[in-house]
Amino acid sequence: MPPIADRARPWLLVLLVTVAVVALDQVTKHAIEDSMVPGEEHKLLPGIQLVNTRNRGVAFGFLPGSHLAVTILIGIALLFLLVYFARHASQRLIWLPTGMLLGGAAGNIIDRLRADSVTDFIKLPLGWPPFNLADASITLGILVLVLLIERSRRPEP
Repeated sequence: MPPIADRARPWLLVLLVTVAVVALDQVTKHAIEDSMVPGEEHKLLPGIQLVNTRNRGVAFGFLPGSHLAVTILIGIALLFLLVYFARHASQRLIWLPTGMLLGGAAGNIIDRLRADSVTDFIKLPLGWPPFNLADASITLGILVLVLLIERSRRPEP
């Protein structure tokens, strides 16, 4: 059995990523709220605008107005994630998507508790719904998690 420090390392890394994601997410949301009125838009880069919008659903506006359903869905997903992580904590890099997913979820939960909705501020072209850094962290965290799970299932050469 590995020493306690070796077993604790992945959990510490998850905690660090989670805190970093929450901090960056909250700082950017507060910067938008403090500098733009709701509904205002500013061009950031070609094809990317900053907006100040409120979202009452989950990522990208899915399930709007379903606060109880959203809370239950998020809780179940996070429980499964933590169980998976606890069973696979020694897997290489598994701490990264776990921290990204926990941090993204926590960032949006903080908004829900604070304002009963989530601040979204990044708007892409072609009708893509506005999103925030927590949403981006969740999306990228899912992608990285799937890639790591898929890689772990392949036999090593």
